[in-house]
Amino acid sequence: MAGLDLSRPFQPVQIAVLTVSDTRSLETDTSGALLVEQATAAGHRVVAWAILPDNQGQLVQQFQDWIADPQVDVVISTGGTGLTGRDVTPEALRQVIEKEIPGFGEVFRALSLAKVGLSTLQSRALAGLAQGTYLFALPGSTSACRDAWDEILVWQLDSRYRPCNLVELLPRLRET
Repeated sequence: MAGLDLSRPFQPVQIAVLTVSDTRSLETDTSGALLVEQATAAGHRVVAWAILPDNQGQLVQQFQDWIADPQVDVVISTGGTGLTGRDVTPEALRQVIEKEIPGFGEVFRALSLAKVGLSTLQSRALAGLAQGTYLFALPGSTSACRDAWDEILVWQLDSRYRPCNLVELLPRLRET
């Protein structure tokens, strides 16, 4: 049965949060703030929080910088995953990931279906792996970020979650 095995130790991960928006600031970024608060409350360390415009080149560079930083285990971005011309986060992420984690987007959309109905088909939420760093691209809405954190990430980023979790794989992600 899935759940936490409290006999195992909790291993915090180091997380960078990226908000992709042409209009938000640190004062108005409710989605990024929620992710920072939730990650910290869960016992993880938020090592960076940035806001960048919907610019594919800038996003690729930020993802690459955090992937190269040994202090970052996980990057969570919010915003830029829709269908408009300015939404380029998935394209930027695909330029840097080595392995896609398709189950994340599939599970996220399945959970969203119950909350927003067929509108979930407009979400291009995705996840991947690059050089031992997990990368997640979430929609920009605060409720979508809450759903992704509360129903997926809080569990998969908890080393005690069974039958398996993403944290226990961290030491093996750079194997060849």
